[in-house]
Amino acid sequence: MTSETAQIKLKETPESLSPGKFGISGSVLKLIAVISMLIDHTAGHFLAHYAFANKVLLEVMGHKLTLLVILRKFIGRLAFPIFCFLIVEGFLHTKSRLKYALSLGIFAIISEVPWDLLHRGKYFDIKTQNVLFTLLFGLLGIWALEYFKDDKWKSILILVGLLMVSSYAHADYGVKGYGLVVALYGLRESRLLQAIVGSALTSWRAGIAFIPIAFYNGERGFIKGKLAKYFFYAFYPAHILALYLLQRAVF
Repeated sequence: MTSETAQIKLKETPESLSPGKFGISGSVLKLIAVISMLIDHTAGHFLAHYAFANKVLLEVMGHKLTLLVILRKFIGRLAFPIFCFLIVEGFLHTKSRLKYALSLGIFAIISEVPWDLLHRGKYFDIKTQNVLFTLLFGLLGIWALEYFKDDKWKSILILVGLLMVSSYAHADYGVKGYGLVVALYGLRESRLLQAIVGSALTSWRAGIAFIPIAFYNGERGFIKGKLAKYFFYAFYPAHILALYLLQRAVF
């Protein structure tokens, strides 16, 4: 085979069959975050009712570790920083930031009913909101930073306004969650600084999430297309509703 023929063959190789970069793709990060979230919520809203989940398994430096603590405080803490990181990546690579924000906002509204049923026992309660609102506020914040990058005072004003809205809304993870999205965007050129500031805004256990984030290779991965994208949006309200129905059936 001549070198010219080899080049033609190489060009004809489908992109999906070409070897990817070393590291973790966005698809793998999404799966890690979703599995972590599912474990956290299942442990907190279902396993917590059982004595075996609260039985001390071992004690480390005066800290009592139970199955519930391991599932929630360690494994379950991976999800939120990864989701915040993916919001920033999605913002940077989306073809339409308006559609991105609208999709997140629509599913935040849809998720509110199952969220309130699971956490408040009623269809609607304004006292607390689901985490998608926190991610939405963060997305709008970094959009403001990007859009008004040449007008410092407008961007600061909008950031502070969204901060106040986030605080008043009492959405899951609240002001710290909003701040995490903005911080990850501002520090996007340094994974180390993202990890340091991200851990400070959450906890050292949540900081473990920045280990897989450090290996992110910038590729979308195997999960592609609109169906795959909306599956992750829909999974959030669906699994919350499933946990609520499971609670009602068992307890």
